Amino acid sequence: MKTIIAACSQNLSGSRASLQTALRTLLAVPWPSQRDVRSALQLLAVLQWVLSFLLLGTVSLLLLIYLLFTSLWLVPVLYLAWIIFDWDTPEKGGRRLPCLRRWSVWKHFRDYFPVKLVKTHDLSPSHNYIIGSHPHGILCVGAFCNFITGSTGFEELFPGIRSFLTTLAGNFRLPLFREYLMSGGLCPVTRRAIGYLLSHNGTGNAVAIVIGGAAESLSCRPGVTTLILKNRKGFVRMALQHGAFLVPSFSFGENDLFRQVVFEEGSWMRSIQRRFQKMMGFAPCVFYGRGLTSVRSRGFLPYARPITTVVGEPVPVPRVENPSRELVDRYHELYVRALLKLFDENKTKYGLSDTDELHIL
Repeated sequence: MKTIIAACSQNLSGSRASLQTALRTLLAVPWPSQRDVRSALQLLAVLQWVLSFLLLGTVSLLLLIYLLFTSLWLVPVLYLAWIIFDWDTPEKGGRRLPCLRRWSVWKHFRDYFPVKLVKTHDLSPSHNYIIGSHPHGILCVGAFCNFITGSTGFEELFPGIRSFLTTLAGNFRLPLFREYLMSGGLCPVTRRAIGYLLSHNGTGNAVAIVIGGAAESLSCRPGVTTLILKNRKGFVRMALQHGAFLVPSFSFGENDLFRQVVFEEGSWMRSIQRRFQKMMGFAPCVFYGRGLTSVRSRGFLPYARPITTVVGEPVPVPRVENPSRELVDRYHELYVRALLKLFDENKTKYGLSDTDELHIL
């Protein structure tokens, strides 16, 4: 019996010593600093955003198809019925959820780059506006952060103005993804949707349109200041028909977030990209960014580069129900001049040299 007691005492002493050693080792490990925690939260915020835009719609569609062949088949059937009933909502202003726009995760998203919004002139709530957003970049980070989230203070800088951002109409046909887009204030980039916001929603509405679109994204790479704008005049016609003032904006640093393999004009890969763009509405860019675990590895996350979106001076536009081609050309030229002025006055402040010029194709 004494032998058993002695053995137990020895084991307990050994266990106690092992536990003390483990605790000392744990306490010796440096705890993450506040800076490390902030960096991790910023990375996770960007990760969820990228995954949402790249995968949420496709994954939701595949999941609903799968559920059709299970005992939960009623769930996708009911949701399909809801989509049919709710089909026109994206074209009629959508369903903005202020709580989602104020979601704290967007502050971490903003600080990852960081993204900043600069105001140069007031926007009166007694007018409606079409904001031209340039350049497109790969994923329109600046436009999304400034016009959809409240993290950069758009509503504080422009009191009484409600901002919307337009995107491909096909995105609103994807289950669950459509709800996600509408809740933030995104709308289809269609005449009907834009017209509704400018004519049935009172005044104080600012509809942001990434005018260069998919064609511009194909040439996106660091150091490039070329825009697809010369023949993009539909937004000017819409502005004239509804009397909406035109406002240029430029996101300095947008093209620095990813690296893209740019295929030369006339090559077979460029031809495939163009055809895909015409059929699907978006361009299959071959790009890469940083990896999840290291900035030195390659992955699909954007590089942490500062983005500064400068909102310029509004161009007053009269209301003309059936504007002539000459009138559209005139106000298109006025808009281009305002955009060039905005670029030239701010380029040296936000990372470009005095010799950099904005090329418009």
